[in-house]
Amino acid sequence: MTEAAENLFGEAQQENGEGYGRHSTGILPSHVLRRLIRTRREVLAAEDIEEAQIQPASLDLRLGPVAWRVRASFLPGPNATVREKLDAVAMHEIDLSHGAVLETHCVYVVPLLESAEFSFRVSGIANPKSSTGRLDVFTRLITDRAQAFDRIEPGYRGPLYAEISPRTFPVLVRKGSRLNQLRVRHGSPQFTDTQLKRLHEEQPLVDGVADIENGLALSVDLLGDGRNQVGWRARRHTGIIDIDKRDALDPLDYWEPIQASRRASIVLDPDEFYILASREAVSIPPDFAAEMVPFNPLVGEFRVHYAGFFDPGFGHETGQGRGSRAVLEVRSREVPFIIEHGQIIGRLVFERMTDPPPAVYGQQIGSNYQRQGLRLSKHFRQN
Repeated sequence: MTEAAENLFGEAQQENGEGYGRHSTGILPSHVLRRLIRTRREVLAAEDIEEAQIQPASLDLRLGPVAWRVRASFLPGPNATVREKLDAVAMHEIDLSHGAVLETHCVYVVPLLESAEFSFRVSGIANPKSSTGRLDVFTRLITDRAQAFDRIEPGYRGPLYAEISPRTFPVLVRKGSRLNQLRVRHGSPQFTDTQLKRLHEEQPLVDGVADIENGLALSVDLLGDGRNQVGWRARRHTGIIDIDKRDALDPLDYWEPIQASRRASIVLDPDEFYILASREAVSIPPDFAAEMVPFNPLVGEFRVHYAGFFDPGFGHETGQGRGSRAVLEVRSREVPFIIEHGQIIGRLVFERMTDPPPAVYGQQIGSNYQRQGLRLSKHFRQN
């Protein structure tokens, strides 16, 4: 083993600590995920895991062949499995083998093809894929005996399930559709605001002054990108969206453009869904991953509707750290609420990788949103 070096965290780093990379704790990159799947057998699947599922810092999860329409969302709690709870809340079973439509405002539970056999100190966190969140499809991971959504506890061994509830558009899904993604972590590394400020000084994370307090603040852009458009508002009573078809739909059949106003503000109407963009261009260094934290009640009567993963390299290759805009999926809450240009709308929390992935987010792996501005999901034709 080579001589230990001092890193950003003030600790020694090793080339292959416990087989996880230069660091023994952190988010597992793609090459370590492959080892976890193929050698260590800590992620299993009813069908072979495809190479396309493995992202720089996460694994796409696939729907299984059946879904259950349920009366209400639930958590199994510490003394029950998901199957045991389904016996009490399931209404009917749906065959996904050849595709089925999931209706808006209904709740479904789908066993995933993947399952976990995690060892001690290996845990997971899940989120909707970017394209899923941009369609206003609410999806969360559930495990047996879970007391929280989107978490796989260290050492968990058992099946994985997705709870799915389309909020605006009915969606067509099938066995193998990928709606959410899993990050796997070894250990519990801490990353403080002080360390985040040091990282920004070494590798700028945004194209301007960094507002760092409990993460990196992102604010909303309501001035536009030169085309005078600052957002999209989802239309009601639209057609079905096939989750697995790209570049298939006319945006105007599903979305209403929002134009910039003289006051550089917009009113968010209750129970409406909006796509907006951040004012800042974000750059994620290759040896870090980030997550947009969910709703903070202190920022106003709205919420950034879906937490989101930002992969290593997001925005990093677009011109010496100039970055890419973050897309914001926003809902108002109980009352109309005015948001203004530059208003803070969410925060990114950062976590190091155990190793930089061999291929980061970007063109080299066919990433969809690397140079995005105000961009809808991949299902819509781009202007």
